[in-house]
Amino acid sequence: MLARRQTRQVPLTDSMSQSLSKYHPRIGYTYMPSVKTRVPWESGGYLVRTNSAGFRSDREFAKERTPGKFRAILFGDSQTAGDGLSNSQRYSELLEGIVSGLEVFNYGITGTGPDEQYMAYQEYRDSEHDLLIIGLHVENIGRIAQRYRPFVDPNGKILIYAKPYFTIEGGELVLHQVPVPKTIWTRETLPAEAAAHVYSGVPYEPIRDVIKKLGMRDLMQKVTRFQPVSDYDSPGTPNWLLLRKILETWIRGSKTPVLLVLIPMWPFIDEWSDPTAYQARFRELATDTGCHLHDPLADLWNYPAEERREFRLKIDTHLTFKGHQALAKSLAPVIERIMRAAGKTPEA
Repeated sequence: MLARRQTRQVPLTDSMSQSLSKYHPRIGYTYMPSVKTRVPWESGGYLVRTNSAGFRSDREFAKERTPGKFRAILFGDSQTAGDGLSNSQRYSELLEGIVSGLEVFNYGITGTGPDEQYMAYQEYRDSEHDLLIIGLHVENIGRIAQRYRPFVDPNGKILIYAKPYFTIEGGELVLHQVPVPKTIWTRETLPAEAAAHVYSGVPYEPIRDVIKKLGMRDLMQKVTRFQPVSDYDSPGTPNWLLLRKILETWIRGSKTPVLLVLIPMWPFIDEWSDPTAYQARFRELATDTGCHLHDPLADLWNYPAEERREFRLKIDTHLTFKGHQALAKSLAPVIERIMRAAGKTPEA
């Protein structure tokens, strides 16, 4: 799968590219194991280091618990994996510096959705842990409906790869495309019936740019409350029903407490889109499953707008170091409460 390791994803700015990725028959891909490399980025580049399991970390993921530590295992997409930042600058590592006695194993994989993240959990859940954290970027609801992902190779050619995906049949999740096919398609060779299932991202950035250029941002925000992810508008939309089913299955199958962390998109952080629909859907899910739910949006809104703008990179929409700091600060008290409830009071 050398071609996969030499590509990057089209609709996203995720850094799963070049020598960083390795084919995985159930997840689709992980990072190449035991890699230390510098990735070019708008900030000048950042260091990526992976462990032998194929995840970004400066340490190995031991199966046995570390004595005296409360271990959380964390799953998510590029916001959790930390595109644009070195490992030590991610919210997972920052939490360890804030919450005494906490150890976080970050299994985030750039470019993935909750379906692939659930598959990763199934592969690596044997690591002893006290808490499962799902870092859910709310944009990811669009990824679970797709069965293929496009990448661009170094020559600008679009290549398309299969991914695992779920459907609901008879009220149960049914897994498809596992083992994940190794076939590489182009737009021309992809079967016609598959073309409608290629992920294309969430096209809200161009709309925001037009509004800003017209000087109508405040007015448009008040009038339209543009919703970049309308799949959350109703509890009956197909994508929400599928996402909810995946999360329900994941949460109910966990032998440890589960913390669902909502990572908001920038239209919500910038307060020009209304978050109430997605917030309602996840509150309903948390009530029904009994999982812990943390939405950091209110905490992020406490920062001045100018400071919030520094929470994301200038060209793409990944969190900066300041953004990860703000997220870790918001999340730390929640984890401390869970630790206390488990009899694992953080040390003074």
